[in-house]
Amino acid sequence: MIRVAVIGCGYWGKNLVRVFSQLGVLDTICDSDPARLEALRKEYPGVNITASYTQVLKNRQLTAAVVATPAESHYRLTRELLLSGKDVFVEKPLSLTVKDGLELDELAEKRKSILMVGHLLEYHPAINKLKESMESGELGRIQYIYSNRLNLGKIRREENILWSFAPHDISVILLLLNEMPESVSSFGGNYLHRDIADVTLSSLNFSSGVKGHIFVSWLHPYKEQKLIVVGDKKMAVFDDVARDNKLRLYSHQISWIGRVPVPTKEDAENIDFKPEEPLILEAAHFIDCVKSRRKPKTDAKSALRVLSVLQSCQQSLENNGALIWLKAPKSGGQERKKYFIHPSSIVEDPSRLGEGSKVWHFSHVMKGAVIGQGCNIGQNVFIGSKARIGNNVKIQNNISIYDCVQIEDDVFCGPSMVFTNVFNPRSFIERKNEYKATVVKRGATLGANSTIICGNTIGEYAFVGAGAVVTKDIPAYALAYGSPARVKGWVCKCGVKLAFGKKAAKCAGCGMKYKALKESIVPTGK
Repeated sequence: MIRVAVIGCGYWGKNLVRVFSQLGVLDTICDSDPARLEALRKEYPGVNITASYTQVLKNRQLTAAVVATPAESHYRLTRELLLSGKDVFVEKPLSLTVKDGLELDELAEKRKSILMVGHLLEYHPAINKLKESMESGELGRIQYIYSNRLNLGKIRREENILWSFAPHDISVILLLLNEMPESVSSFGGNYLHRDIADVTLSSLNFSSGVKGHIFVSWLHPYKEQKLIVVGDKKMAVFDDVARDNKLRLYSHQISWIGRVPVPTKEDAENIDFKPEEPLILEAAHFIDCVKSRRKPKTDAKSALRVLSVLQSCQQSLENNGALIWLKAPKSGGQERKKYFIHPSSIVEDPSRLGEGSKVWHFSHVMKGAVIGQGCNIGQNVFIGSKARIGNNVKIQNNISIYDCVQIEDDVFCGPSMVFTNVFNPRSFIERKNEYKATVVKRGATLGANSTIICGNTIGEYAFVGAGAVVTKDIPAYALAYGSPARVKGWVCKCGVKLAFGKKAAKCAGCGMKYKALKESIVPTGK
């Protein structure tokens, strides 16, 4: 026989008490508020009432427990309940960090326990009907999805609006698209408390090209809960506040006439679905999983994906809307990559940005560009889609790195230096198929305002002086300057100028020794 305890019976917990009672499995109600417990005792005679959470833990007759306490306690209570041998239904979020969520997932698997997270909208009949329409191709190619969850609602102090409202919308968007975002950003405003966001707008960027926006607020004059999915054939609107016609499809079309988009509007089509209460469906699913031992629809791994998006949005919120990139850990959840992209910059998807790299103000990285680890991209930098940049490269302000430029590791590009891509450009002649490759070898330095004419190679650890114009290959370790640039001497790997005598030199800075050849030098060790 299934026996369930509900822990936390406040704002949302009382609804869980109701549905588990309706399903005939409610055994125990646990809450710390004496007045609330007394009211529940009268409403649910015959159900065990207790203020002792320890009593719930020790009660071996209880099959499962439902956690509906404040979010900050979810990890601790869920962990203790799993260790006591109980299956657990925990309200969203699973925990406040991906690390803690991973631990709970691993613990549940180790003990072969059912662990389910309350992402309610994934059980809504309208959402599942919408998913059917998307998967059948009725909406066509999905282009854009966004949601508004607004209210003059219950203002919390243990969590901000992002953690309170947005999990619902994140879980639904991930369910509908069956895809994780590659990157997220989030902006917010703190109005009632300086440390707690009351309003946030989060953007989700997917590798499929879909963009998502989530707007949540508890400072809104009326309640609004809408999800809009825009496809190239039809648009869908899910309005959870509407009494009737919660799901509608619009067959609006965009025609291009004279190279101008012209919309054609159509009447809405109401989509019918079985009007079942989502919370009852969710609770019944949990009980079925407890009986059958099958994996819940919203298991810990599913919740971890939501949690990782939430955690990345929070990080962006704390960094003034910085773009945060995500990657999948071994357990199937998501963890962010340690990038920094200033919110004024654009990094198109898909492009690759190595861990530890930073893109500063007003820069633009085109789709397809590859940037290694530990790079520092300054202000007002353009990086083309076929550009390839190695690790630990420093690109100072006001530089354009066009297609077919390859920069190896440890290169320094000084402020406002210039790469060209066509040898004989004309504004009225298309020469994109004539781009010439430019290669900057490992450790080279390109001085401020220098110009590298396309088709040339800058050798390893070469030093191109400020204002130089490079019109031919520069050998490794060469010191070159002037217009056109000429080799004027040689420099050590560490950047100190070398003084040769009898075809040999020793660096005064680091002690490295070099041997002079006919038109080049080579290091011979220390």
